[in-house]
Amino acid sequence: MTAPDLRAAGERIDTLLEASSAGGAVARERAEELVRIVADLYGAGLERMMDLLHERGQLDDALLAALAKDDLVASLLLVHGLHPYDVRTRVEQALDGVRPYLGSHGGDVELLEVNEESAVRLRLLGSCDGCPSSSVTLELAVEGAIMAAAPEVTAIQVETPSTSTSTSTSSDAQTVIPVSALRSRLDPPAPADGGNSGGGSWGRLPEASDVPDGGVRRLSASGVPVVICRIGSELFAFRDRCARCEASLDGATLARRLGGAVGDALLSCPDCHAHYDVRRAGICLDEGGLHLDPLPLLVVDDGVSVAVPAPATT
Repeated sequence: MTAPDLRAAGERIDTLLEASSAGGAVARERAEELVRIVADLYGAGLERMMDLLHERGQLDDALLAALAKDDLVASLLLVHGLHPYDVRTRVEQALDGVRPYLGSHGGDVELLEVNEESAVRLRLLGSCDGCPSSSVTLELAVEGAIMAAAPEVTAIQVETPSTSTSTSTSSDAQTVIPVSALRSRLDPPAPADGGNSGGGSWGRLPEASDVPDGGVRRLSASGVPVVICRIGSELFAFRDRCARCEASLDGATLARRLGGAVGDALLSCPDCHAHYDVRRAGICLDEGGLHLDPLPLLVVDDGVSVAVPAPATT
């Protein structure tokens, strides 16, 4: 059972419990008790299994790391309070996973604190030149990674370097995001114009792992066309739309910037031949103010996921 199946199973359990209410309060209480008993039974079995491995000296660091990296096993261990890593460690690992993406925006993130109430305080560093959608996509990547790794986090406080004038107040630089709002930030209704205002979901792209160094491939994530580029070991994702001619980027190529450093890469539109700097979040080098739409991309053990905007509604 994969992570998406786990989410579907949880939703199905909620649906069945709600349906049991039709039989009255007693029927619902019995259904909830049944779920608790089954969960406790499996939790006790998992705990005993961990104890047996420990007693035999087999629960070493390598095995703990393997258990923690498996989405299904880690989820079950979290539910029953058996996860081998504490909240801070899991948050740090989640942030390490999104740093390559943040770097593509000219940014980074620093973990400042995880307090006793499991509230996380972060500082976003750097900025993305020429990319007005940067703050939305950065928050989507960071919040999504933390939510997946540490669902017990109660709040996320994000600090950004102040760029306001002296008339701004201190509250302008801080935002407290309740954990209950994180999932809704990934899956709200799309805006009427279909723009990327933070709505959307994470779509899996197993084919992205096969993109070769220097390669460009057009794929579909949750029904949304995206373009994946690889530079060395790093993957970058953009919406499939040229900012200048608005045509598809299917057939686009990567080339090293003339006189640029190793690793510099320009994406060239196959129709209008506009050039976009991949590492600088797709800023256009031929016409000021234009840029591609970068998408958050996470590489995990079970493949590649891309955050895509929700489809437009009519």
